[in-house]
Amino acid sequence: IKRFCCVADVEILSLFFHSGLLRRPFSKAIFNSPLEAAMAFPHLQQPSFLLASLKADSINKPFAQQCQDLVKVIEDFPAKELHTIFPWLVESIFGSLDGVLVGWNLRCLQGRVNPVEYSIVMEFLDPGGPMMKLVYKLQAEDYKFDFPVSYLPGPVKASIQECILPDSPLYHNKVQFTPTGGLGLNLALNPFEYYIFFFALSLITQKPLPVSLHVRTSDCAYFILVDRYLSWFLPTEGSVPPPLSSSPGGTSPSPPPRRPSCPSSSCLSLLVGDTVLSPLDGLTPLSRMVFVEMWLHHYSLEMYQKMQSPHAKESFTPTEEHVLVVRLLLKHLHAFANSLKPEQASPSAHSHATSPLEEFKRAAVPRFVQQKLYLFLEHCFGHWSLDALFRAVLEMWLSYLQPWRYAPDKQAPGSDSQPRCVSEKWAPFVQENLLMYTKLFVGFLNRALRTDLVSPKHALMVFRVAKVFAQPNLAEMIQKGEQLFLEPELVIPHRQHRLFTAPTFTGSFLSPWPPAVTDASFKVKSHVYSLEGQDCKYTPMFGPEARTLVLRLAQLITQAKHTAKSISDQCAESPAGHSFLSWLGFSSMDTNGSYTANDLDEMGQDSVRKTDEYLEKALEYLRQIFRLSEAQLRQFTLALGTTQDENGKQQLPDCIVGKDGLILTPLGRYQIISGLRRFEIEYQGDPELQLSSAINHR
Repeated sequence: IKRFCCVADVEILSLFFHSGLLRRPFSKAIFNSPLEAAMAFPHLQQPSFLLASLKADSINKPFAQQCQDLVKVIEDFPAKELHTIFPWLVESIFGSLDGVLVGWNLRCLQGRVNPVEYSIVMEFLDPGGPMMKLVYKLQAEDYKFDFPVSYLPGPVKASIQECILPDSPLYHNKVQFTPTGGLGLNLALNPFEYYIFFFALSLITQKPLPVSLHVRTSDCAYFILVDRYLSWFLPTEGSVPPPLSSSPGGTSPSPPPRRPSCPSSSCLSLLVGDTVLSPLDGLTPLSRMVFVEMWLHHYSLEMYQKMQSPHAKESFTPTEEHVLVVRLLLKHLHAFANSLKPEQASPSAHSHATSPLEEFKRAAVPRFVQQKLYLFLEHCFGHWSLDALFRAVLEMWLSYLQPWRYAPDKQAPGSDSQPRCVSEKWAPFVQENLLMYTKLFVGFLNRALRTDLVSPKHALMVFRVAKVFAQPNLAEMIQKGEQLFLEPELVIPHRQHRLFTAPTFTGSFLSPWPPAVTDASFKVKSHVYSLEGQDCKYTPMFGPEARTLVLRLAQLITQAKHTAKSISDQCAESPAGHSFLSWLGFSSMDTNGSYTANDLDEMGQDSVRKTDEYLEKALEYLRQIFRLSEAQLRQFTLALGTTQDENGKQQLPDCIVGKDGLILTPLGRYQIISGLRRFEIEYQGDPELQLSSAINHR
């Protein structure tokens, strides 16, 4: 074995092992795998032999045994040899960046389906587990790993390819230069960065889950690992997360690695000062920026403005799974930012004694998340299909709009009859996120007007949005923010708007903040101009245009309530065994497993009850938000009765008014097919003959 280990191509040893030559019982030194042979003489092995051994065992050994071997390798081998297996191991876990290799398939792995494999994976990849121990073991040395720029989010990739360094400090000192002086196509990442980049991007680069595979995202290993990592790297108490243990279940803390001297550590030194208390303390801000960058930074302001064209092609389309993970990130960020102590929450309380983690709590949401999230939501609102899956986008949006839900001093949720009042202390957040509330609300109105509100799933979405915006004092704070934005500019030059909220990232985010500005109007204007550009056309949420949309939605809600009840009555009168959709010639489900009309047919009377309940409450909430009078709402109901005859039957088929005229509802189509209703059609002859007759008559 010693002789073989000295040859140039040590993979020959692996071939001899698998041929059986090294497993004959003529010696006491019997090895069950090439990995055991490698571990028996670690000081004699060249690094490529360890990699070849692990690759061979990944094919020939059960998964549990592979992980046990990896734990032992991480414990016993020095960083000099471990760094050669690190890229292969990361790709084996998270899959390849091109999506061809799925790795351990964390996005489908569930505890209730594969409990043994799930338990092994979660223990191995836990923030305090063996894999992270390997990361920090390599982090202590000056190792770099190439990461291709081509797999970075669109705006970042375009910036680097145009030889422009991205603003985010995440990329500083990492872009490789070619010998000719131009920018290369790789980032030089340290072990922690390389691991987190792969972990975050595996959500994007891996192929979407098949529609036929019913997987609950929140039960999968990937989602739960995201939750664990965020809880570990976003501590709401203290400045240093718990140290790593010497073993997954051990209690003795491992000594912190020596501080890396690699150039890319300059970003870390800016974050943590001169002393690294633990490996995690120096890397927490970086990890959060990676998640925000990889999951949200897929649209720039210029790209967003181009996407307003109806002929523009979608550059990136998020999946429902992606949106659910982003929502989890936002909830953690709110809890993290709201854990700031009251005496440290004010910018005036800044001091050199404030920890980097406390500084990051102040800066995380406004400086790293807001703009990227706004463009992400704008794209989803404008391009997501009009289906029930939009609920994921909706809940992500509503989670961001309610930071008070994740504050440590949050009150108990109010009842439906008496929702809790939003404290005035949240007014600055509302004003400095004005577009998140107002423009996206108007965008939601336009979506709701194009959906079938008879469906309880769509009715629920309208109810959810109306309920959130109807929280006492919230509408008043939003309206105050709009007033501040619409105030005429008297003193502050227009050209300064972009300067206030577009900080450069050439240094640390801990660099001095801009001077405190007391003009609330200036802050709101700066927010709007930084997100939409200075030539934006703002449509007030409480202006006449939006109010018209609200009145149309109120009318549509009233119509949907009436339609749902009519469908219920028609179904009750139908012969046994004939559903409403069967009368129209459709089955309940189409070939793709989705409903051809709405989901009333499957849910029956309970669905009608839910639809009516959601729409009734939504109508009341809209009345509260926009101060609609009871008389206005009654007019909508009375308008439905004007087309009824003495027998209470509508003469025209059930329909709604669209921009191009009347549009039949599912009930209207049923009424026409069954002969219960019809449009009055009057034959007037050929228009050209009519014109000729008129001329002759004259």
